[in-house]
Amino acid sequence: MKLKINQLKANESNPRIIKEAKFKKLVQSIKDFPEMLELRPIILDEDNVILGGNMRYKACVEAGLKEVPVKIAKGLTEEQKKEFIVKDNVGFGEWDWDILGNEWNNTKLGEWGMDVWQPEEAVDYSVLDDLDLGTTLEDKTSSVLRSIQIEFNPEHYEEAFELINQSRKDGNDVGLITLNAFKNK
Repeated sequence: MKLKINQLKANESNPRIIKEAKFKKLVQSIKDFPEMLELRPIILDEDNVILGGNMRYKACVEAGLKEVPVKIAKGLTEEQKKEFIVKDNVGFGEWDWDILGNEWNNTKLGEWGMDVWQPEEAVDYSVLDDLDLGTTLEDKTSSVLRSIQIEFNPEHYEEAFELINQSRKDGNDVGLITLNAFKNK
């Protein structure tokens, strides 16, 4: 059966996330192959809350679909609904990488959302030719910048972010400023 997309309710307890790049691939996949939604409908409970297919639902919204194929899971307990949400997303099997590597097209697999090796774009490293990094490993690593992660309470984060960025734009050594602040404490 199909429902208007605005009748579906995203599951606020869904523990799955999707990164931006994968989400874009999913949206494109739905645009390119909408028939797959018929074969793998979004699973809802009786209240139209999504149990399986939260990311597909979001991608369908992004793709501009007005209605989507759904299947209603009736009579499940709250515990069974939670179990379904997890089991629907757990990959029990593993990939046979030899078959994938020898019999499938890497580019297509990447387009379809798999994390597989893709050839790098040509990179011009000639800008590094004139860079003198020294001859010993110590010479090469002594000038490499290092970082320390500093945690901020949410109410201070934006202000800290702005101040650090402005200080960098002004050419200041933020690391040295921080070090001196701790020494003077």
